[in-house]
Amino acid sequence: MLVVRLIGNIKGGLTTIEEKSLGCIHKGGTAPLVEVLNYAQRPSEKGLVMMDTPGYDVESVTGMVAGGAQICVFTTGRGTPVGNPLVPVIKVTGNPGTFRKLDDIIDYNAGAILDGKISITGASKEIFQEILAVANGKITKAESLGFSEIGISRMFGSV
Repeated sequence: MLVVRLIGNIKGGLTTIEEKSLGCIHKGGTAPLVEVLNYAQRPSEKGLVMMDTPGYDVESVTGMVAGGAQICVFTTGRGTPVGNPLVPVIKVTGNPGTFRKLDDIIDYNAGAILDGKISITGASKEIFQEILAVANGKITKAESLGFSEIGISRMFGSV
């Protein structure tokens, strides 16, 4: 499985796992980091919180859900078909090509920013509205397709 993920990362334009991690950090925006959590730990602070999860998508989502997430907004560049049996997973891609190929499994195309169809501010408002709609009962594509995975990490130690 690790070899397949590495090949996918390379095909996606990444040269190292460190480069991938820097992209994840960039997605956090510019808000101050208020807390760093161990895998599946509940946050005790409000604001930007980071959880030390594995890079494997299903285990990552499982850790966030175990830590108390009630909705997961999952960003994907290559179109991971991940869901969860306990919380809705809203899939977002910033890659217009991925959305064109996999619009049946991705809920929001943030790649419209790159295509010049919407501003970053506009997209953030639309994603927030999508979260509210899902919180009020809208079914995500993962739910409608029956994507329902759980994977528990075997990570040991603390952050």
